[in-house]
Amino acid sequence: MSDAIPADFDAEGLDASFDAPYPVYADLRARCPVAHTDSFGGFWALMSFQDVFNAAADFRAFTTTVQNVVPKVAFTGRRPPLHLDPPEHTPYRRVLNDLLTQDRADLLEPFTRAYAKELVAPMVAAGEADICEAYSSRLPIAVFAEWMNLPPDMVESLRTSAKAFNIAVQSAMDDIVKVTSLELYELARTLIAMRKDAPLKDDFVSSLLAARANGEALPDELIIGCVRQVLVVGIIAPTVMIGSIAVHLARHPDLQGQLRNDPSLMPAALEEFLRLYTPYRGFARTAVRDIEMGGRTIKAGDPVALTYASANRDDSVFPNADQFILNRPNIKDHIAFGVGPHRCAGVNLARMELSVMIEELLAATPGGFELAGEIRPTRMPEIGALSVPLRFL
Repeated sequence: MSDAIPADFDAEGLDASFDAPYPVYADLRARCPVAHTDSFGGFWALMSFQDVFNAAADFRAFTTTVQNVVPKVAFTGRRPPLHLDPPEHTPYRRVLNDLLTQDRADLLEPFTRAYAKELVAPMVAAGEADICEAYSSRLPIAVFAEWMNLPPDMVESLRTSAKAFNIAVQSAMDDIVKVTSLELYELARTLIAMRKDAPLKDDFVSSLLAARANGEALPDELIIGCVRQVLVVGIIAPTVMIGSIAVHLARHPDLQGQLRNDPSLMPAALEEFLRLYTPYRGFARTAVRDIEMGGRTIKAGDPVALTYASANRDDSVFPNADQFILNRPNIKDHIAFGVGPHRCAGVNLARMELSVMIEELLAATPGGFELAGEIRPTRMPEIGALSVPLRFL
């Protein structure tokens, strides 16, 4: 990290409450959109929409091959496609793209809806529940397991290891992060061995094993890393996102009623929720060369956080950006799923999951719901709610 750079903010001090980061980000966008902090070993944070967009799209200037999140949590091996840039990442990304189409998401919608109903019913019957613990941390694992064709015993192993990994990351327990990450690697190896023995049609792991780059099979260690990455990448963000949406709806019962009475508004509402509560602030790149941005010099080798959660609240792009505005004219411009070669491959699955979870929660709570306790916020690299106690009325 570059030496003797004044700190513009304290990134580690932003986790005091659910709402704490957003005023700080607004201040930084106004006075210091390319900001530096000494937190987590020191890094640059891009705050404006345009700077985040440009850096995410330019993998030749900002590489993901060195460090892909702040704080750095990768202790073992390279995990495609996130840890590689084009063209090395492309064979892995192609497999994901082919299996995460809108048609595939549509096929999973009935399973997702049935499981959502199954989870919501006992929560509402009990009168209170932590929406993240009882709902949003569970459903994505089940849907992901269905997409990956996991047998029941592996679903339970994934649920246990993924939950422990998430808690460890959010609690900065590095030793447990390492242990649980290795458990997920072991799950990946087991699944790969199963698919080598008995390949499946339209299956992610089977397709990776069959993929070719320049006529050659993909390296075993990178296939393992890719499967390990995919096992958790679609689990944490939905947990946080639904938690944040639940907070907003609990604070705005009028919007609850509007969406409950007219489900056709859900697609537009979901896009505005994604913009307003973008669940990532710590996806990172590393400067490949010295780069001038916003009057600052980012030195080659410096880590750079793409603060998507700030970019999507940039008033120069989204007027009154801290407000929820249904049918915002330019809502499709948001970059909650990223941009460039590392844009989230699971956008179709994510939108389906989130829509179903909100719809089923609203349908099962005709009397509405309110906050029933303290919101526990995430820490970097995510941003949002990790624990949201609700009371059903």
